[in-house]
Amino acid sequence: MPLPLCVVDAFTREAFRGNPAAVCLPGLDATTAWMQSVAAELNLSETAFAVPLSEGRWRLRWFTPKAEVDLCGHATLATAHALWEAGEAPASQPLYFETRSGPLHCRLEDSPSGNARIAMDFPAQPAQATPVPPGLLEALGAPAVWVGRSREDLLVEVASAEEVRRLTPDFKALAAFPVRGVIVTARSDHADADFVSRFFAPAVGIDEDPVTGSAHCTLACHWSNRLGRTAMTGFQASARGGTVGVELRGDRVRLLGHAVTAWRGQWLGAVF
Repeated sequence: MPLPLCVVDAFTREAFRGNPAAVCLPGLDATTAWMQSVAAELNLSETAFAVPLSEGRWRLRWFTPKAEVDLCGHATLATAHALWEAGEAPASQPLYFETRSGPLHCRLEDSPSGNARIAMDFPAQPAQATPVPPGLLEALGAPAVWVGRSREDLLVEVASAEEVRRLTPDFKALAAFPVRGVIVTARSDHADADFVSRFFAPAVGIDEDPVTGSAHCTLACHWSNRLGRTAMTGFQASARGGTVGVELRGDRVRLLGHAVTAWRGQWLGAVF
């Protein structure tokens, strides 16, 4: 039986920007091996698989082309957008997802611009200061102002937003570090954002992720301490680029962003 499948550009209001994620609704019988194979076939940074549990509640899993991951912001935003747009759930009601990182929920909210944004409730993932791992700065090609480590990632603050934009890392060298990825960040030099970042994750098959919601669970904590504010805007300075609103609330972070559907279709290949 054909399965619904779409690709959504997350953390953007424009097609061809933000971070594309595939969203598939496979049903209860989907195996882990099959989901990993589909993610490898689609070859996007993340493919999300949503299975209904009860009204408004879904099981949600995320896969890169190489591995299942514990948390993915842009594919969660893409899934909520896809479910509401396809009429799988009423847009007036929040969505609740059961995930490997615990319960997450999404809702549509008005934004200052008048266009509704998706608000996601995620666990905060603060980074603790750590000695610079040998070879890290050489692999990045930039000196660090501060280095820390969260549950999944290394966080490197550099001196300027221009340094973030100019980075050309050695991905093979970065892949050797025992973390999901490396977040590089600096204070923004533009008025429309408070900080900028890039995210490199060659160890899980993604040299550079265009816009990384889960990384902002760490960035929100870091920049809240630096700037003395709990509500901020981050810009991820990849080639595609994307904007993520963040609000730090205790041990939770609200991530806010827009999404646009790139295409819809059906999976016709082998099933389970």
